[in-house]
Amino acid sequence: MLAILAVCCLPAAFALLFCADEIIDRVACRWAEWREQRRERRTIARLDRAIEADALTRDIDLTEFDRNGRRPLEQIAADLRRFGGHRLAAADRSVVWHGAVIDAYDERLRAACRALDIPEHLAELEGVDREIERVRVEGLLHAAGITLPTARAGHRQRHR
Repeated sequence: MLAILAVCCLPAAFALLFCADEIIDRVACRWAEWREQRRERRTIARLDRAIEADALTRDIDLTEFDRNGRRPLEQIAADLRRFGGHRLAAADRSVVWHGAVIDAYDERLRAACRALDIPEHLAELEGVDREIERVRVEGLLHAAGITLPTARAGHRQRHR
């Protein structure tokens, strides 16, 4: 009986012997991947605790993000950065072009506020009041994690 068992296990023993380096390499790679993923999860958890991420997102209705026809927040943020850059570089452009860029920028600000459930009053205001409201909304969006050209620390506009 022992001889039959030895003959049956002999091919497996040869395969294990010849493939040992590959098996050890695969086990080592999986172990390294597992350690890296664990390290990343721990780092993310530490960062969440440090910036109190739960407090920032507690009041956001996540079901709103699953609605059909909703533009992705990343796309709205990209539009805001693009229009914000055009708005800051509008010194050499016509007044009509500058006004159109401001209107498009404000529309994207309103869309981002709707997506994040941030109250805004851009549509009701005009002139300096609208500019003040725009700065307030940009600050709230910046606090929510959307980086805008006008909301960066140390950013200065060019004056001509």
